Amino acid sequence: MAKAKDAFRTISEVAEWLDTPTHVLRFWESKFSQIKPVKGAGGRRYYRPTDMDLLGGIKQLLHEDGLTIKGTQKLLREKGVKYVAGLGQSMTDPTPEIKLAPKPAPKPAPVKAAPKPLPAAPVQDAFPFVDETPPPALQIDLPDLPSDLPDIPGRLVGQISIDAAAIKEQAAAIAPLLARLEALRDGMQNA
Repeated sequence: MAKAKDAFRTISEVAEWLDTPTHVLRFWESKFSQIKPVKGAGGRRYYRPTDMDLLGGIKQLLHEDGLTIKGTQKLLREKGVKYVAGLGQSMTDPTPEIKLAPKPAPKPAPVKAAPKPLPAAPVQDAFPFVDETPPPALQIDLPDLPSDLPDIPGRLVGQISIDAAAIKEQAAAIAPLLARLEALRDGMQNA
């Protein structure tokens, strides 16, 4: 037996009516203070028809019209609950409910035949045009480092020219930053 239009509904019934999960309805309650279901002794929510109309309007604004929660809240403040409630599905609308025929199931996409495998390439033991002598060992010609540079492990980058004056200048520019970092590290370790 169907309930009267002015009957209170549980959250499950409202969720089914709106085709919206119950956790979304509870989330909307936290974001829209205008939604105030009656709570029973066990904490169960019972939605009045006006609450349901408001939920229908909120769903219309958020899901179909693409408004954000903040935009919907602003619209509720500016235009009021009745305006928003009138936008979506209505439980209190005196017009008879129109039952739509169920949508036909989508046709499955046609399955494409797998491509035929390519014939295997002929295998040849040796290619007559390839020289089979091993390549010479790799030799890297690095310049000698200046003797006044600090003794730090180097990285092999390739052949580069080293300008000792430029390196000293960069080291002098970085030195105050390193000192500050070390002071910070010591301070954090002592804290």
